[in-house]
Amino acid sequence: MIRTLLIANRGEIACRIARTARRMGIRVVAVYSDADRDALHVAMADAAVHIGAAPPRESYLRADRILDAARATGADAVHPGYGFLSENAAFAEACAEAGIAFVGPPAGAIRAMGDKARSKALMEKARVPLVPGYHGEDQSERFLADAAGDIGYPVLIKASAGGGGKGMKIVEHASDFSAQLASAKREAASSFGDDRVLVEKYLTRPRHIEIQVFADSHGNCIHLNERDCSIQRRHQKVLEEAPAPGMTPERRAAMGQAAVAAAKAVGYVGAGTVEFIADESGTFYFMEMNTRLQVEHPVTEMITGLDLVEWQLRVAEGERLSLAQAEVPVLGHAIEARLYAEDPDKDFLPSVGLLQHLHLPATDGAVRVDTGVRSGDAISMHYDPMIAKLIVHGKDRAAALQQLRAALAQCQALGPATNIAFLARVAAHPAYAAGEVDTGFIARHRAALLPPPVAATDRDLALAALFLLLQRRSEAARTAAQSADPWSPWHAADGWRLNGDSYHALTFADPASDGARATVIAHFRGSGFALECPGGTIAAEGTLAADGALAATLDGMRATVTALRQRQSVFVIDGAFARRLDIVDPMAGAEDRDADSGRLQAPMPGKVTVVHVRPGDKVKRGQVLMAMEAMKMEHAVAAPRDGTIKELRYKAGEQVGEGEALIVFEDEDA
Repeated sequence: MIRTLLIANRGEIACRIARTARRMGIRVVAVYSDADRDALHVAMADAAVHIGAAPPRESYLRADRILDAARATGADAVHPGYGFLSENAAFAEACAEAGIAFVGPPAGAIRAMGDKARSKALMEKARVPLVPGYHGEDQSERFLADAAGDIGYPVLIKASAGGGGKGMKIVEHASDFSAQLASAKREAASSFGDDRVLVEKYLTRPRHIEIQVFADSHGNCIHLNERDCSIQRRHQKVLEEAPAPGMTPERRAAMGQAAVAAAKAVGYVGAGTVEFIADESGTFYFMEMNTRLQVEHPVTEMITGLDLVEWQLRVAEGERLSLAQAEVPVLGHAIEARLYAEDPDKDFLPSVGLLQHLHLPATDGAVRVDTGVRSGDAISMHYDPMIAKLIVHGKDRAAALQQLRAALAQCQALGPATNIAFLARVAAHPAYAAGEVDTGFIARHRAALLPPPVAATDRDLALAALFLLLQRRSEAARTAAQSADPWSPWHAADGWRLNGDSYHALTFADPASDGARATVIAHFRGSGFALECPGGTIAAEGTLAADGALAATLDGMRATVTALRQRQSVFVIDGAFARRLDIVDPMAGAEDRDADSGRLQAPMPGKVTVVHVRPGDKVKRGQVLMAMEAMKMEHAVAAPRDGTIKELRYKAGEQVGEGEALIVFEDEDA
């Protein structure tokens, strides 16, 4: 019987596990790093233990410290969540040696499926269909390049010990193989401590379909239907749904049987996911098995009515599965959207910083939100940049999609860049509505999903101006209320003047149009304003709530938006889309010239992993000059133009902050 559970993870999955465990009457112990001292999962726990510095290798990957914490708090079991130590066989064995239950599969199953090359051999013996490829021990560059040539381009290089898109590279041409192999190996070594790779045929327009399996220690194993995870960027999932669009009962049964056979081949126990890739004809091939709970498990919970964490804990206590295969239901349709701190306009580069404002939809039977952060929390460069998972349910796919669009319109996050508007565009795209999904969806519809910035409209300017005017009126009212003479005319913010019309000029710079400036002249008209915008005058009035809800009427048309100010910027959030306008101080002097002219700046904070150039080298625009690692992924840094390298500011292994100069070119002005 589990009485005290230690959660060896962080973020939304730690919060998710804590909720279920406490509902079952289990005491919860959290572990945390320096960066997570005030995190939500720590606040939710009954007890919490500090295990080290922010970098995962100094905290969440320290099995010894986690086991020390379990012993110190009397934990009966450890739940690894996903990521970190969840697929670490040595950690599972260490838990067993310490007499602490590991909420996961046996170490042997983790080893068998964690090594992709070994798992392919096992699946071949179990007659599970495989993608053509090389999964052997020879890791020399020449041999792997020859194998890729025999398979036929395009090919996919994958980290043998990997998952989550780390150490995965698509290679279109033989000339690119060497560089992509080196990058994949670096990424794999950094993320998993193992740089071995395998090479497979890359299928065009493939679908990523996975099967949730569950097994107990009594020999029972079933599948809980499928999930379609085809909407991806950087080989990582963005939207998942269950059931898969177009799935027939016959194909579900065939894939489910193959998944169960895969699990049984390694003596599996607990929750696991068998991932398949399917071509346009519906033929499917085994990719890998994730020996843990998946990020997207909530969509399976929504269509089965099950709590998979509760099932994990009950199986860990030795209980039998409570359902037979024929009893597993398919109840409607569910979709999950992953809200990330990342910039879709910069190739989905991770973004870090303080979440100065976060608003997520209220949960009910049709909408669920899993998150590990709150307003005021920081998105750290050390961990996955997920903000939340938004899960919706409907009687069918059309109803679920309608719920998703409505829920995304209620999501607001300011601070780091986010993918909220991007997700809303995917959800609104007619091809997605038609179920035309595959792993190339985002690239194929890039123009619609990632349109160029659109300049602010008169409506945007009017809403920003109205917000500032109402905010000033409110501040004046508060000041007056606290004054010894609240009726003094010096506290008035109604624009009254002894003679003539009263007005106020507000100037904004629009980042979406390279900082172009626009001035709004606000004339005070009773309780409202006449706002002279570049395209004409707009009659405006409204009310502003403390939480930023702006109820505005513009030329008789009502609109409710959220308006917030961060330093010298106004953000107007209308549905899933946020408009930023910078407030220009008319008393400020001329802008300084760009101090970093002639320098290549870091696009994000991270660590330099490799440098390909030296001072004096002549480089061409687009040439990869170095690589950086951030959020567990490696990112190429390319030359923005032709030039000659004058100075390298950082070398491999050094940390760098966002915006810092990495490379200085010869033609920089003195």
